[in-house]
Amino acid sequence: MVCLCRLDSSWCELGHSLPAAENMMKRKLVIDVDPGVDDAQAIMVALATPNVEVLGITCCHGNTPVDNVCKNTLRILKVCNRLDQIPVYRGCTEPLLGRKIHAGDFHGKDGLGDAPDPDAPGLELLQKEGAVTAMIRMISENPGEVHLVATAPLTNLAMAVKLDPAISEKLKGLYIMGGNTDSRGNTTVCGEFNFVADPEAAYIVLNRFFCPTYIATWEFSCRNNLPWSFCDPWLAQDTDKARFMKRIFSHTMQMVQTERFEKEMVAGVGFTSCDTYAMAAAIDDTFVTECEQVAVTVELEGRYTRGMMVLDPVEMLKKQHKVNIMKTVDLEKLKKMLMDSLK
Repeated sequence: MVCLCRLDSSWCELGHSLPAAENMMKRKLVIDVDPGVDDAQAIMVALATPNVEVLGITCCHGNTPVDNVCKNTLRILKVCNRLDQIPVYRGCTEPLLGRKIHAGDFHGKDGLGDAPDPDAPGLELLQKEGAVTAMIRMISENPGEVHLVATAPLTNLAMAVKLDPAISEKLKGLYIMGGNTDSRGNTTVCGEFNFVADPEAAYIVLNRFFCPTYIATWEFSCRNNLPWSFCDPWLAQDTDKARFMKRIFSHTMQMVQTERFEKEMVAGVGFTSCDTYAMAAAIDDTFVTECEQVAVTVELEGRYTRGMMVLDPVEMLKKQHKVNIMKTVDLEKLKKMLMDSLK
């Protein structure tokens, strides 16, 4: 049975909000990324949130090859003055079975708008520990406390749950940007990029993680976009962060306002920071105002549908675990988070 729930500002009907006393504690995040400009936006939102503690950032292939992902993550931490505080781990370089794909047309070949920084931190600053074992360790050291935010292909998560099947039971919650609900793709006819980049990993994660799970899908992101006019004051702030974001975002802003991309949008043209929706849901329980609770899986064999997320509203899959598909969010809170992230 599909449950369409509205969430009030004080308590989530799905039982995911925190009691008032616990809200005063730092919210612990592990972030799995493939920056990507919208990953950068999501990371910067987390770093600017006072009650959030980022335990570590794990890097995965995706928008750009994994070495670029690692370099980009270090660049983001540098501009936020957090380079010496948050460990970064190199993760999986390719999908479990399929061919590698990247999103150079959208994010720039280097992942951050082809706006290089000659003083960018080097890869020697990465942790020696690999991303998958680090993810397992950080979650195991903080049982029941970690919110895992996944804005990349899910290869690192799939490897982690294969190595430690109990990892899902130790999580407070899982927040994914990926998948789709209406068979409308942005990479293939029916597939969203993160799931198409590693369908097997997406399948494993959606069938082996049983913690509270929230998914920001492609169609949802398009339907909850912000007007382009928001970007003018957002990027005009007189800070190094804003100047950094303006440089790396310029390529994507030009690309998404082309006729080709406008046809891909589900509900009109606007500023859509896909990964930031998953991050915002992880750091603020009141951000999601409506969601659909439903069992899901991932198609692995279809010629046109490989990587497509499949919803099961009639419960033919007989799955006990249901995820929460985001439907609507508080866009005013999103605006504030984004503005604060560049201050």
